[in-house]
Amino acid sequence: MILQSLAVGPIMANCFIIGCEKTRKAAVIDPGAESSRILMKLAEQKLTVEYIINTHGHFDHVGANRKLKEATGARLVIHALDQPMLEVLSETSAAFGLSVENSPPPDQTVQDGDTLQFGGIILTVLHTPGHTPGGISLHTDGVVFVGDTLFAGSIGRTDFPGGDFDTLISSIRNKLYPLGDGVIVYTGHGPETTIGREKRFNPFASM
Repeated sequence: MILQSLAVGPIMANCFIIGCEKTRKAAVIDPGAESSRILMKLAEQKLTVEYIINTHGHFDHVGANRKLKEATGARLVIHALDQPMLEVLSETSAAFGLSVENSPPPDQTVQDGDTLQFGGIILTVLHTPGHTPGGISLHTDGVVFVGDTLFAGSIGRTDFPGGDFDTLISSIRNKLYPLGDGVIVYTGHGPETTIGREKRFNPFASM
């Protein structure tokens, strides 16, 4: 599996490019900004994007949806509960003094248990609400991409509209922790971690 990460935009959200080494088909997770950088990485690896996947609808994770979709023609994917957030990105980003264009509507909405396949890679969708109602995580062999659900030593904020602390903790403990201690967790901001490390040491959601 080809895996590249870029911290994009003023809030430094992690964008991930996942590609199949054999077919060169790929998915981009959370293109928050800097579409030109993302496209350059794709070109360097000679990858064709099949999916643009949003782990949730906050502007810092979806801000480059439009430009990336226009450049690649890839299918845009988000959970149905976060779909309405794509229509008000210009308003929500303005509250932070930033300017983000609204996203095109998704081509596909997903729910818990759905799968997305490109080449030999299959991503399983886990509905992990709490940071947002439609937050999702994406699991494949030995890794999980969690958006802003879980961080190294921390958790996603729950004080934004639609957030809920108890729901978030339930998502972490019931959806992510059972994946196995050795699974690498790629987070929406900051460094990666592992399920085992967070189970033992995360002050918000240790087991």
